[in-house]
Order: sequence, then structure tokens, then C-alpha cells
Amino acid sequence: MKKPIIAITMGDPAGIGPEIIVKISNNLEIFNRCNPLVIGDKRILERAKSYTNLKELRITTIEDPDVGQYSSGRITLLDLHNAHPDKCSPGILSGIAGRAAADYVNKACDLAMEGKVDAIVTAPINKEALRLGGIPFPGHTELLQQRSGAKKVGMLLIGGKLRVIHVSTHVSLQEAVKRVKSERVETVIELAVQSCMSMGLKSPRVGVAGLNPHAGEGGLFGDQELIEITPAIMNSRKKGYDVFGPIPPDTIFLRANNGEFDIVVAMYHDQGHIPLKLLAFDKGVNVSLGLPFIRTSVDHGTAFDIAGSGVANANSLMAALDLAIILVNNKMEELR
Repeated sequence: MKKPIIAITMGDPAGIGPEIIVKISNNLEIFNRCNPLVIGDKRILERAKSYTNLKELRITTIEDPDVGQYSSGRITLLDLHNAHPDKCSPGILSGIAGRAAADYVNKACDLAMEGKVDAIVTAPINKEALRLGGIPFPGHTELLQQRSGAKKVGMLLIGGKLRVIHVSTHVSLQEAVKRVKSERVETVIELAVQSCMSMGLKSPRVGVAGLNPHAGEGGLFGDQELIEITPAIMNSRKKGYDVFGPIPPDTIFLRANNGEFDIVVAMYHDQGHIPLKLLAFDKGVNVSLGLPFIRTSVDHGTAFDIAGSGVANANSLMAALDLAIILVNNKMEELR
């Protein structure tokens, strides 16, 4: 079977993305399962080699993903040459780095839309650097949604035994409460079911968190559960989905971690991120749902405080790449 081509974006040139990409490029298992194509800047990757003790690693630049020299000990790179090292110093916030990071994501999106790569794996970008670079999006998912024209998207986190999908992500808490609407909750439940099925779970059990303490306690602590969340759950059950809730947010993640649910629908960013990062910080994976292609990502930031030190952990990138390969293979199997 032909190995899938996986585009790996370099992330913010001033962050740890270049370093963790360099660190996984000697892993023979990766090359046995896929052809990884890095999209970034050769000068930044050469710098990353210098502080990871992998100076023997070769970097080969290409223009066509189909003719890459994919082998362990070599980075096959589509070089956008847009991040001069003197202007993208490790650990220093800059608009130039933010703009460059967005360019890598946009290029990967275009290749995926053209069918030239089978999936995208993204290294971390920095929201403030994006803003300084004139990019009007708070993160990867929003940027990819706009670029691809996707209508309905969601963020799925996977770590350890937990799978968590969010009703809202990068907005204020006040705005997050406003976004808990029945139509959106129902859409996210459907995305949750579809994502689990793409990973081989044929009849996933979906647990839906409440928004308020004790899931509102029958309206005592808030009425969003009664007015918005419960109707979405009832409509989803009518579609044949195995959905439970609303369940108090202080217990639902424990129950999911114990195997009672296959996935949890969280109402806002921190409600879902905190338990998952507590349990699987170094191995968490972020998946964008609803895009016309597969995209996974590390579940950590640019870590400017350690960028350039050579100590960054590449486990989350490995996990994101592993999941992307699994999803591509499952998709190809379904097509066959």
C-alpha cells in the first residue's frame, strides 16, 4: 500500500516547532508508515539542528511532494524561505514569525485541497504573533476553516483515555456562555459521533457536559441546560445517537476516563482542556473536525521560555503524526 504523504507545518519559527520536528526526523518508524513533508524555512531548521545535537541530519528541499526523498535521518522540506533567523530569534515574539507560521499553514491547506498531501500535522503557532503579523484568526482551526471554506468545524482533543470536543474554543468566557445554543450543541454532538466513527468506533457513547455547576441543578444555578443543551441531546437521540447528559462538569471527565463514555462534549475551552492536559499534557493531540481534509496538531504552545534550549519534548508531535496516519489509513480503507 502506498504510504501517505503527511504535511508537517513548522509552526512559529521562534518557538519549539522547528526543534521537535528535527527531533522526530531520525525515527525510522515514522518513515515506515508515511512520507513526512515539512513546510517551513531551511535556515530555521538548520539552526534547530545546532541545539539538538543532530547536526548530521540532512535537509533536502523539494517543490513537488511526490518526488521527495523520504528517509530516516533526512528532512524533506518545502522551503518557503520567509523567516530570516536574525528576525525570528528563539523565544522572541514577532509579527514576522507569526506571518511565516500562517504561510506554512496556508500552503499545507492548499496542498491538501489539491490532493497532493493526505493530511496535515501542525506544530504550534502563537496567537499574539499572528495578530502582530496581521493574521485575523486566533488559531489553526479558524485559519484552516477560512482557507478551505469549511462550514462547520470543531476542536477535538485526544489524550490518554479521554476524547473531548468543544462547543466553543478561543473566545472569552462571557462569549462562550452566549455560544451555548441548541443548534451549535447538536452540531458538535454530530461532529463527536463522526470523529469517533472515523477512528473505528461504530457506536460511540457521547457524554455531554453541563455549562453550570451541577449542570444547573434543575435551573437553580442557570437555565442553559434546560433551554439549550437538553433539546440538543433529545434531537441527537432521535437521530439514533447514543448521547447522555447534561452531566455535571465536575464528574463527567472522571466517568469518561473510567470508560463510561467514548467522547465528551465540553461547553467551552478550559472546561475541556484542563482535564485533558492534566492527564496527558505531553501526549495530547488536537484534531480539527469538519475540514475537507485530516488535520491533527500538538496540544501545546510555542513554549518561548524554552525555545532554543534543546529540551523541548516531541511526544505530542509524535502522537499527532501517529493519529494522522491512522485516520488516513481508516479513510482509505473506507474508500476501498
